[in-house]
Amino acid sequence: MHRLLVFALVGLVAQLVDGALGMAYGVTSSSLLLLYGLTPAAASASVHLAETITTALSGFAHWRLGNWHKPTLRGLVLPGAVGAFLGAVLLSSLPAARVRPLVAGFLLILGVYILVRFALASTPRRPRPPRIRLRYVVPLGFVAGLLDATGGGGWGPIATPALMVRGTLPPHQVVGSVSIAEFAVALSATLGFSLSLGWEAVAWAQVAALVAGGAVAAPLAAWMARKLPAQVLGVLVGTAVLLVNLRTLFGAAGVTGLARAAGYVVVAAACGGLLVQVAVRSRRTTVSQVQHPATD
Repeated sequence: MHRLLVFALVGLVAQLVDGALGMAYGVTSSSLLLLYGLTPAAASASVHLAETITTALSGFAHWRLGNWHKPTLRGLVLPGAVGAFLGAVLLSSLPAARVRPLVAGFLLILGVYILVRFALASTPRRPRPPRIRLRYVVPLGFVAGLLDATGGGGWGPIATPALMVRGTLPPHQVVGSVSIAEFAVALSATLGFSLSLGWEAVAWAQVAALVAGGAVAAPLAAWMARKLPAQVLGVLVGTAVLLVNLRTLFGAAGVTGLARAAGYVVVAAACGGLLVQVAVRSRRTTVSQVQHPATD
């Protein structure tokens, strides 16, 4: 019973972060299931089964709040579902362990760029008129779905920063579009795992606990994505990208113990300082706009 409560708490926290920032549910939940003793394939299958419920709830909440962009969502859904299905079926033969550090290094660069763009801009930047090219979104959806299924988490950490770095959508629409499309990705991956592994590999009790925690957090996370200032949300996304991909790079490089902990502390402290700076600046901007409203 104690373990199930831990899984429920992890599901709540993971969904809160995932729904607000568009990433980290799969990475967090898969890590816990691997520690519990499941094989990588079984852990990924269990996480995606849980996500069919939590992403449906999260996607509905984002849809109701208007946190989405229709062309982007259309470009992500089908390629992401196809990639996730293929990744689930081919999990045992894909060299994901070799590919993932390269992807993590690339995403680390994107994370730094997002931090610089949202944290160091002197004034909040207005998004350009939304114009998403399918030739960019379609392959992005396929690759993100493929790596998500093979690693138990990767849809959000890949799709969210790659869309946000384009600068054509407000951060909350990026997060919402990625979160809504994730339902199709999770459902497709689950179908793929059912064909390749069967249902006996699923840790049903742990899945139920993850779903229970995620169901509580989904509406609150969507509300947070809508209400957080764009610069604050951008810095939070950049921070999450760095921390998630540092974990992969540290593992590939064999960095453990005190050196690993020190790396996390340095990055978290730097990002925390930027977050405070951006929060204060956003607050001042809001107060100024209230005191001196613009006139046409």
